[in-house]
Amino acid sequence: MAIICPAVLSENKEIFQSYFSVVSTFSKRIHLDIMDGSFTDSRSVDLIDVKWPNHYQIDIHLMVAEPMNYIDKLIDLHPHMVIIHNEANVHHMLFSAKLHESDILSGLALLQGTPVEYAKQIMHSFDHVLIFSGDLGHYGGSLDLSLLDKVKEVADYHPGVEIGWDGGVNSNNIRQVVEGGVDVVNVGSFISESDNPKNAYDKLEGLLL
Repeated sequence: MAIICPAVLSENKEIFQSYFSVVSTFSKRIHLDIMDGSFTDSRSVDLIDVKWPNHYQIDIHLMVAEPMNYIDKLIDLHPHMVIIHNEANVHHMLFSAKLHESDILSGLALLQGTPVEYAKQIMHSFDHVLIFSGDLGHYGGSLDLSLLDKVKEVADYHPGVEIGWDGGVNSNNIRQVVEGGVDVVNVGSFISESDNPKNAYDKLEGLLL
C-alpha cells in the first residue's frame, strides 16, 4: 500500500514543534519542507531549529536555491531522506553521493514545468523521484492529474525507484494518484487544516485499503 506522509510546512520553531507534536502521534514518516525565501517566495523554520526522536522517518524537502549550503547540517540531522530540486543550483550527483556516504537516502523533485527528460542523466543517482503539483512554498496547491504521465515516465526509465507526489491531494483524488503509480503521497492542507488531523489522515488511509 502507498505511504501517506503528512507534510509539515512551518514558519518558525514554535509552529514546527506544535504541528510536529500532532502529526507524530499518528505517522512515523513525515515530510518536512525547508524553504530559503529565494527558490521560493517564503521562508520556513531553519534547519538549526528542527529536531525529532530517532524512531521517526523524516523526509526533508529542500526547496532552496543552493542545496550544498545545507549539506553539513543535513548530515548532522541524519534524516531518512533529503529531496532536492532538479531546478536547484547544485551538482546533483555529488549532493546525492554525499548523502549516501552518510546512509541518507536522496530524492529528486521535478516542478510542474520540468520535463522528465531534463532529469534523465542524473536520475539514476537518486532513490526517490518527487512529482511536484503544488504551490511552491505554500499549502493548498491544486492537483494536476496530467502529471501522472510523469509518474509513468519515471517508472519506465528508472524501474524500482520510489515515486512521490506533492501537492493538492485530498480524499477525492488520492486513489487516482496512487493508482497512477505513486508510492509516497505527501499531504499538506487536507491534514493540517482539518479540525482533526488524525481523522483526516485515517480517512485517506481508509480510501487506500
